[in-house]
Amino acid sequence: MAAKKENPLSYYGTGRRKTSVARVRLFPGTGKIMVNGIDVNEYMPYEVLVRDLKQPLVLTQCEGKFDVIANVNGGGTTGQAGAIRLGIARALLEASNNDFRPILKSNGMLTRDSRKKERKKYGLKKARKSPQFSKR
Repeated sequence: MAAKKENPLSYYGTGRRKTSVARVRLFPGTGKIMVNGIDVNEYMPYEVLVRDLKQPLVLTQCEGKFDVIANVNGGGTTGQAGAIRLGIARALLEASNNDFRPILKSNGMLTRDSRKKERKKYGLKKARKSPQFSKR
């Protein structure tokens, strides 16, 4: 079986947010972003999510310099956008040999957002909401 050839000018980053996991690859290119084989503007329902996803590229002034290919699964669109954003930031670090680290770190792009949905407890309606109390 022939070994798959990897592009030597590709950079990888993994991002996670809520229950979403994104595997991101950066290639030198024209700034095209593909998510699960679909253009990002078609895949993401809101422009705010697309803007949030592109933030690491905008901060480092690499918006038109790299093509982004992301494979995402799990969670909803907000979690997926956050996961792709972290993956892009990590891949940019790999591409720049940590030159972009101070910019990305000061804007909070390298920190994984660990907030997840809290589990429901028995006797309650949701994680913390309790049934209405009746004295009589």
